[in-house]
Amino acid sequence: MTQTGLPARRTAHHLLMEITQDGRLMAELIAGGALARLENDDRARAQRLATDTLRGLDRADRMLKPYLKKAPPPHVMNALRLGVIELCAGEAAHGVVNAYVEIVARNKRTQAMKGLTNAVLRKIAAEGPAGWTKRAIPLTPGWLRQPLVAAWGRDAVTGIEAAHFLGAPLDLTPKADANDVAKAVGGVVLPTGSVRVVNAGQVSALPGFETGDWWVQDAAAALPVKLLGNASGLKVLDLCAAPGGKAMQLAALGAKVTAVDLSERRMARVTENLTRVGLQVRTIVSDAFEFDETGFDAIVLDAPCSATGTIRRHPDLPYAKDGSEFGALMDQQGAMIDHALGLLKPGGRLVFCTCSLLPDEGEVQVEAALSRHPGVTAETPQPAGTDSAWATPEGGLRLRPDYWADQGGMDGFYMAVLRKPA
Repeated sequence: MTQTGLPARRTAHHLLMEITQDGRLMAELIAGGALARLENDDRARAQRLATDTLRGLDRADRMLKPYLKKAPPPHVMNALRLGVIELCAGEAAHGVVNAYVEIVARNKRTQAMKGLTNAVLRKIAAEGPAGWTKRAIPLTPGWLRQPLVAAWGRDAVTGIEAAHFLGAPLDLTPKADANDVAKAVGGVVLPTGSVRVVNAGQVSALPGFETGDWWVQDAAAALPVKLLGNASGLKVLDLCAAPGGKAMQLAALGAKVTAVDLSERRMARVTENLTRVGLQVRTIVSDAFEFDETGFDAIVLDAPCSATGTIRRHPDLPYAKDGSEFGALMDQQGAMIDHALGLLKPGGRLVFCTCSLLPDEGEVQVEAALSRHPGVTAETPQPAGTDSAWATPEGGLRLRPDYWADQGGMDGFYMAVLRKPA
């Protein structure tokens, strides 16, 4: 980081403003060049600082509340939040306070509040890390927390929030032997066969990256393909394929894979990953509904969804979104299931999955599909390393971030296998 740290801090503040005020996602901002003008160290620092602040935002607000008679403008509030995160991580108070006072002072609309910023952050500095640890685990914003409590209960949601606050370790899917990969990268093999690495650092610097021995994929995201069992020789369609982890799994199992995705940019990344790991997949850029090739033995449909199961890694989501667009996604999911069933050969299997914590994007979708398609049945496979308690009444598997809490958790995911009548 540069000596003053101001460029990184200003960029982190910009990211927070765009996310919390304009509803933009972190990945979208970074892809649009939000970090482009920073030096490498500052780039990493800005992204990490913004991410840590989003992860602990509710706790930061509770620390600030006693020192604020009323909420200041968003420009000031986000500067204070960033300051809380840095001060409670043990950063030197002088540099932190001065930086955020300057950020507030540079804005004509808030420059009169630089004194408030200085006073509040100095009080936070006096509390320091000890004050931070006294506060409860950060709560999920109410628009999402309420349906989660309704679905899973308050105790489960508390566990989910604890997992979100801790963030996510790095999970790898090995192309071949998991034990060899774990030994090379200093990780552990999880019960389902993924390799988990804590404090991994730069992914591309890990042993086996250049030689294509593995790819990054959360352990939960690696399970849907395993529902198919032995896929060798099967003609399989990976619908909505990007970023490509499931296509690579299928190819590594010996399946004849066709990967379809709407985004040309995302499919280019899939092709790049396939080249790195040395696997062959037919890739097609197409709208899922316009793809009409039939006769597949199996289809994996990782449908577009709310992505609420990925908040461990994407803490910006509940602050950038408010759930208003989720209804349209749910309608699309049902239509995609119907379309995919039509592409299967008789007796073929559809693996439907979403990285969502909302039953309307999982259990409810499968129940509705079974009622719309007489003769279609739901199988209940139990891949190695999974818990029988994850099985759901309609025949799927429900994964939550609070599962494997002592091992670092997992993404929230739902998956089910639907078999077309022969």
